[in-house]
Amino acid sequence: MFLSRFDYKYDFLGKRKIALAMSGILMLISLISIVTQGLVFGIDFTGGTLVQVSYSKPADLDKIRNSLHNNNFPDAVVQNFGNSHDVLIRLGVHKESNDDPLSTKILRLLQKDGDKVEMRRVEYVGPQIGDELVEDGGLAIIYTLFGILLYVGFRFEYRFALGSIAALIHDTVIVVGFFSLFRLEFNLTILAAILAVIGYSLNDTIVVFDRIRENFVKLRKQPSINVMNTSINQMLGRTVMTSVTTAIVLVVLFLVGGELIHGFSIALLLGVIVGTYSSIYIASAIAMALGVSKSDLMPVQKEGAERKHETLQW
Repeated sequence: MFLSRFDYKYDFLGKRKIALAMSGILMLISLISIVTQGLVFGIDFTGGTLVQVSYSKPADLDKIRNSLHNNNFPDAVVQNFGNSHDVLIRLGVHKESNDDPLSTKILRLLQKDGDKVEMRRVEYVGPQIGDELVEDGGLAIIYTLFGILLYVGFRFEYRFALGSIAALIHDTVIVVGFFSLFRLEFNLTILAAILAVIGYSLNDTIVVFDRIRENFVKLRKQPSINVMNTSINQMLGRTVMTSVTTAIVLVVLFLVGGELIHGFSIALLLGVIVGTYSSIYIASAIAMALGVSKSDLMPVQKEGAERKHETLQW
């Protein structure tokens, strides 16, 4: 039994122009922020030293900041880490000494006023390694998008491939733009989250595209927009349930996972929301705008097959 053109509940693609306009505005804001403000790179990318200390009482950040700035550490960034007792200190690249490590200097400086301070963590990344990580991270995203373009183009049709790549670029730009706009630290953990978002969004898009391809065969007499709307509606329950359950896990991770995991959970949570939206509106809308139709996805009839069928009937 074939579905009629009125079997879909929500006319998603009927609102595609509004959705594309909203996406365009969000991407424009994100790109402007990235170009003008840039990203707040963590020491993974910039190089430098990260020191985490713990005070026996609530720490006075202004006092710590002034003490460091007045003792040859003008680039020190001081902030609480999880609670008022723990402090995270980020330093640029400074000359290290085996006899007197930088972390020991910092600890000795903080203990000058008689405060009880304990060292919790020290991380160091050289500037050359940081530059390599920036380059490798960018290449990882480019190679991923190129591989996806080949895969989707081979499995479906090139217009679907371009639609999926447009959706993935849309998701990546908005997530990165969010971190740039709100001045959140961008480190290797966030980069890993963005790659995970690309995989999540692609999986969602492929599920929708699979159903569209099936319905182009079943509903061959229907216009392309009706076939796509029907397909999206059929997969809507699965898409929403997957997104909601994933979002619940990420919210819990953000609340109880600690400071180190906050950026990762924010990036993934935003990516899940934007990825679900782009799978419904962006990928299919772009494919339709490029002119995909049932003739592009119908099985190719072998030459002579129709003649053989008539002979058998005779």
